[in-house]
Amino acid sequence: MANIKADEITKILREQIENYQQTLAVDEVGSVISVGDGIARVHGLDKCMAGEMLAFPNDVFGIALNLEEDQVGVVLLGDYTKIEEGDIVKRTNKIMSVPVGDAMLGRVVDALGNPVDDKGPIQTDKRNALERLAPGVIDRQPVREPVQTGIKSIDAMIPIGRGQRELIIGDRQTGKTAIILDTIINQRGGDMICIYCAIGQKRSTIAQIVKILTDNGAMEHSIVVAASASESASMQYIAPFAACAIGEYFRDTKRHAVCFYDDLSKHAQAYREISLLLRRPPGREAFPGDVFFLHSRLLERAAKLNDELGAGSLTALPVIETQAGDISAYIPTNVISITDGQIYLEADLFNSGVRPAVNVGLSVSRVGGNAQIKAMRQVAGTLRLDLAQYRDLAAFAQFGTEQLDKATQAQLARGQRLVEILKQDQYQPLPVEKQVLIIYAAANRYLEDLEVSQCRQFELEMYPFIETNYGGLLKSIREKKAFDDEIRAEAKKALDAFKETFRASHPAKAEADAGAKKEASAAAKPAPAAH
Repeated sequence: MANIKADEITKILREQIENYQQTLAVDEVGSVISVGDGIARVHGLDKCMAGEMLAFPNDVFGIALNLEEDQVGVVLLGDYTKIEEGDIVKRTNKIMSVPVGDAMLGRVVDALGNPVDDKGPIQTDKRNALERLAPGVIDRQPVREPVQTGIKSIDAMIPIGRGQRELIIGDRQTGKTAIILDTIINQRGGDMICIYCAIGQKRSTIAQIVKILTDNGAMEHSIVVAASASESASMQYIAPFAACAIGEYFRDTKRHAVCFYDDLSKHAQAYREISLLLRRPPGREAFPGDVFFLHSRLLERAAKLNDELGAGSLTALPVIETQAGDISAYIPTNVISITDGQIYLEADLFNSGVRPAVNVGLSVSRVGGNAQIKAMRQVAGTLRLDLAQYRDLAAFAQFGTEQLDKATQAQLARGQRLVEILKQDQYQPLPVEKQVLIIYAAANRYLEDLEVSQCRQFELEMYPFIETNYGGLLKSIREKKAFDDEIRAEAKKALDAFKETFRASHPAKAEADAGAKKEASAAAKPAPAAH
C-alpha cells in the first residue's frame, strides 16, 4: 500500500483552493407587488438606497423614492405598461445618473440624457449623478462677473451675475421664454454654455425653440433637455436635475454654464402627482411637505466656485408661471425666497406695448451693481429711481397734466422717453457697449426735444452712424468697461454729431404739425358771402 503523506495532500488541496474561481453572482432581487400610474411597489429589496436605479424587465428602469419597512415605492421611467405584478426587480447599486460632456453640445436630449434629435448616439463615457450636494460655503466666491442678457432693461436695472439664481416670473404669454431665448442668442461667440430645460411644454413649442436657436446660430453652445407634456410625471420630475447635472460638468471643468428651467411650476405639479401616488401626506394646495426642499436643493447647486476649484460657474434662471399675477401663491413665494432676485413680467405692460414687459418696481437683483461692468453702473445708476418716480407721477397725471408745474411735466416727459428706449424687439439682443451708449444718451437729455414716437427711430439710426463714423468709441467702451473723461468726451462729440444729422432728416413733429394746422385753417376759411 502506497504511503499517503499528509503534507502532500495538504499541498494539493491548497493549490486546488487557490485556483478555485467562484462563478456564482449574487443579485439582490425583489418582486413587484403592484403597479399603476407610473408607480411600482416592490417587495424584497431590503438594502436598497434612496434614489437608486432599479432594473425592471423589458429595459424599464425606476428610481427608488419611498423606502418603507416592508416595501419600496419606485417611480418608473419609460413605458410602465410592460411591467406586471410578480415581475423580478434587480438592484443596480448605482444612483441615478445622466451622460455629460462636450459631446452634448448642440444636442436635444430627454430627461435620461438619450438623444431625441435624430443625430445619432452621444459619444461620451462620463456620467454625473442626478442628485449631488451643492458646493459648500468655503467652496464658493461672491458673484462678480456679469451674464449679459443683451436686454437693456435687465442688464441696466436687474443685472444677473455668474453663479447667481435669478427667477423669471409672470403670467402665461408675457414673454418669459422670449427673455431666455434672447439671453441664449446673446452668448454667441462667448464663453457661456446654455442648457435649456423644457418641463411639461408642448412638443411643438420645444421644436419651435430649437428651430429659433438653430436659425440664430445659438445651438452650437446650447443643450436642450426636453421633458414634454406628453411624457410621464417622473420624466418631468427628473428633467431639471438632469439639466443641472449636465451644467455641473462644465462648472467643475473651469467653465461657465447657465441653466434655464422652463418652468418650475409644472415641475412642482409633476412632483405633487408622484408624491400623491406614493401616498405621501399632502400639505398646502395638496403639494407634499418637501416641495420647498425639492426646488432649494436644485437651485442651490448654482454657484461661482473659488479659484482653487477652478473658478467655474453655474448660473440658474428658473421660470415660474403665475395665475392672474398672483406672486403670493405657494410655489411663487417658495422660489422667490430661494433665488437672489426676480424679473417680474406684467401682462398689462405687455398688452400696452412695453416689451420686454419688465415691471421695474417688483423686479430686483440682490447681487446689484456687483454683476455689472463699471460703465453700465456709471450710466444706469439713477435709471431705476427715475422710472419709479415716473410711475408714481404717471398715476397722478392721468387725471390731466394742465395743472402740473414745469418740473413735473419735464419729469413725465423724461420718463416716457426712458420707457420708450428700454423697449426692444425679440431675438435682437444688444451688445453691452451699445446699451451703455443709448442709456447715456437718454440720461444726458439727448432725447428730451424729440417726440416720444421718434425715440426708437433715434436709437435704430444711432448705432450704424456711430459704428461708421466713431467705431473706436464702441471698442473703447467694450475694452475699458468704464466711462473715463476721454470716452465721455468722445461719446458727447459722437452724440452731438448724430443729433444734428437726425434733426436734419427728421424735422421736429411740432413744426410739421404747425405747418399742417396753418394749411388746414387756410382751407377751412369760409368763402365771402354773396350779396
